[in-house]
Amino acid sequence: MSNALGALLLALLLALPAAARDSLVLGTQLEPPGLDPTLSASAAIGELTFPTVYEALVHLGPDGGAEPGLATSWEISPDRLTYLFHLRQGVRFHDGTPFDAAAAKFSLDRALDAHSPNPQKPLLDCIGSTEAVDPATLVLHLSRPCSGLLSVLGWSAAAMLSPASIAANAAHPVGTGPFRFEEWRRGASVTLARNDGYWGGAPALARVTYRFITDAGAALDALAAGDIDGFAVFPAPEAIGRLKTDARFHVEVSSTEGKAILALNNRQKPFDDIKVRQALSYAIDRHAIVDAAMFGYGKPIGSHYSTRDPGYVDLTGLYPYDPAKAKRLLAEAGYPNGFRATLKLPPLSYARRSGEVVAAQLAEIGVNVDIVGMEWVSWLDQVFGRHDFDMTIVAHVEPMDYGIYGRDSYYFGYGKPAFKELLRRLDAAADEAQRLALLGEVQRMIAEDTVNVFLFEPPGFSVWDARIQDIWYRTPVQIFDLAHARFADPRPETAGGKSGAGHTVLRGALVLSGALFLGLMLRAGPAYAARRGLSLAATLLVASLAIFLAVNWAPGDPARFMLGMNADPAALAALRAQLGLDQPLPVRYLAWLAGLVQGDFGASWTYRLPVGTLILQRLELSLPLSLLALLFALIIGFALALIAVAWRGRWPARLVGLLTGAGIAIPNFWLGILLVGLFGVTLRWFSAGGFAGWEAGPLAAMRSLTLPALALAVPQCAILARLLRGELLETLDQDFIRTARAKGLGNTAVLLHHALPASLTPILTILGLQFSFLLAGAVLIENVFFLPGLGRLVFEAIAQRDLIVVQSVAVLLVFQVIAVSLLADLACAAADPRLRGGMTA
Repeated sequence: MSNALGALLLALLLALPAAARDSLVLGTQLEPPGLDPTLSASAAIGELTFPTVYEALVHLGPDGGAEPGLATSWEISPDRLTYLFHLRQGVRFHDGTPFDAAAAKFSLDRALDAHSPNPQKPLLDCIGSTEAVDPATLVLHLSRPCSGLLSVLGWSAAAMLSPASIAANAAHPVGTGPFRFEEWRRGASVTLARNDGYWGGAPALARVTYRFITDAGAALDALAAGDIDGFAVFPAPEAIGRLKTDARFHVEVSSTEGKAILALNNRQKPFDDIKVRQALSYAIDRHAIVDAAMFGYGKPIGSHYSTRDPGYVDLTGLYPYDPAKAKRLLAEAGYPNGFRATLKLPPLSYARRSGEVVAAQLAEIGVNVDIVGMEWVSWLDQVFGRHDFDMTIVAHVEPMDYGIYGRDSYYFGYGKPAFKELLRRLDAAADEAQRLALLGEVQRMIAEDTVNVFLFEPPGFSVWDARIQDIWYRTPVQIFDLAHARFADPRPETAGGKSGAGHTVLRGALVLSGALFLGLMLRAGPAYAARRGLSLAATLLVASLAIFLAVNWAPGDPARFMLGMNADPAALAALRAQLGLDQPLPVRYLAWLAGLVQGDFGASWTYRLPVGTLILQRLELSLPLSLLALLFALIIGFALALIAVAWRGRWPARLVGLLTGAGIAIPNFWLGILLVGLFGVTLRWFSAGGFAGWEAGPLAAMRSLTLPALALAVPQCAILARLLRGELLETLDQDFIRTARAKGLGNTAVLLHHALPASLTPILTILGLQFSFLLAGAVLIENVFFLPGLGRLVFEAIAQRDLIVVQSVAVLLVFQVIAVSLLADLACAAADPRLRGGMTA
């Protein structure tokens, strides 16, 4: 029998799909809030969809200049108020709709609409009207000259959209690009499939999958284990040196549009004094910050301008590192002994590391800095939204975003009239030479006024499998063109369809749980069931109110998070109205509660999908993971307890004591990291993380869950083993056990057939609590193994301020804890007939 089982397992392993060389799996750190770049400033959207799915009228070349895209050429009138575009013919959207001037007009008119949440609407509002002259000709009539318009038309926010797809674009994008959307497994991955009808020729790759890996260590493990083929924006600069020496990878370090700054609140003292700001600039050693924050990668900057952009002026020598001069300037400003200030830092690794160096350097000139670490949503609310800060560190990654210094309402509060006039002249620039000269003036004015302390330009790190060829990295907008990407040794992809196995597994588990629940409740009696049902309803009602108030009173603006830091106020107001955030709290609570009663959890603000759909998708992983972990805990915990009792006083029992003590003491997330390092990276027996999906087959899916289930189970099985050992030892001293021994039963029979059943009642209660913990408390393990489960859904929803998801999942987990506790009570009654009378009385 054992030989047959082994042969079956071997056959199943050999039957797993072979690695397909015309499929590319890429890692990406952030999951986008949606897949429509015209609705959000999230850079993660463009990374996944532009120009792979969507394309724009123009492409931006390596030097930032406009090149033909969906427009083959264009003409600009002498007064620079009319732009005429000749459109590429024969192009179709993925839904079959032809791309023509009417579609282009629709896309731009939608971005310019008064209620549009388009993140770059302020940069497009120089377009007064659009005109579709004929299917191949589009004319833009400008209300004022706008010299940077062509560049903006090459950004993802200006993507061309199919008019027929708008309603579903955020979840099912439709563009003209070389790849079409195939699947979005929330919390796990986005998959794109080859567009065989692409106007530029069908791409070599049949499929591209972007897998979400938030943790930098997990990203490195996934590369080392071969789980992914590359990482377009690799998040761990400390590992770049190691990866460069590994022949399996090609590492690219390139310039970006990022500008890391020590932002100062120019609205308040002492930062409203230019001498104070100049003193801070002289006090900062930018090279030391690059070494500490970016491990030597990066370029010092002297103004808010990327070194790659046209017209760049090197102003890094304007404020060289000079602490003595900084002290003199502080004294002239009236602060001879310095002052105290707070430095509020977002949770980005470069910001936290830079902040420590900045605080140490400013202390040398008498400026005492109190570092305040903040979550991203709190930073957006306090620093960016309410301007409640002294100093902060953040990288602005939008290209050519010097215009933010002309906004009075922007968070560092510059808005100098002379600078606004300079921006107006720049927009009206008649030729490129004049424009470049004015860009130089823009950089000098910002730097000379030391609006902020300009630190460094963070580089972009890209890591690829060395066999991948022809991936085109376009700057300055940091997009990866995969239209011609291919493996050096392509092999046909193994065909595989979606089986819907995840839904089958979930339905089976729910049906089994429901049947067990119903059977136990019937056995306990209708009176007891009715009492517990009323108690459950009352508890849920109180919990729903507490959860709603706690979540909605938390700081942070969901609309601000979704649209980005540079969002237009009108776009923010429109989005808040769409999300219902402009309604009073009582109205929102009652509407949400009414939906819960009908089984409607509402719609996610981030994903624009029903919350119930998101929960079911995550339960396809979390429920099997929790059940597998519980199974491991049961098998291992019962085995250890029985060994400890059967060999009490001898070395096996002492070994069990050591193992269970270690199991309780070792944090499960640390154990997960050890398991990944040993079995994923070194031995490669299991995946280092991620979820293969039920469509890959039950065995592949269970292999993905084995290591995280073990990491979850070890502490629980240690607790279970110790509790069961204590119950068994106590039971073995009972009179009925002595009677059984007197009848001649052996030790094993007494232990298994008499002591074990009598000890199960408290253990069943503990198992119920453990299952609740495994389902609701797996967020750390799901992040270590980057699994798209329920725990990560809550974690991501909190980070994204998706309040409707947070409160709905929280209520669901409260219901789950209560229901499992009830199930455990009923199971105790089934195991011990003595309890039934009291329960049903």
